[in-house]
Amino acid sequence: MNQIQFIGLTPQELRNDINQDVKKQLDELKESFQPKTPEELLTRSETAELLKINLSTLYHWTKKGKLKSYGLSGKVYYKRSEIESALIEV
Repeated sequence: MNQIQFIGLTPQELRNDINQDVKKQLDELKESFQPKTPEELLTRSETAELLKINLSTLYHWTKKGKLKSYGLSGKVYYKRSEIESALIEV
């Protein structure tokens, strides 16, 4: 970080220096910022269709821990990213 010397600066010069430093920091942050994409949740039917399996196979794979399911409002969902990762592992 740069050292700032306050002696001999007018309030406006100090304000300008601070604004420049803040702008520089924001520009650096914008360059490295990677927004998160929301996780896509699939229903049981969508997951089975994606994997080209029937619902009973999906149930057994979930019980065996091959796939992880998530309960939300009384329904079961699977994360697309986890399904794709499981396919890569196989």
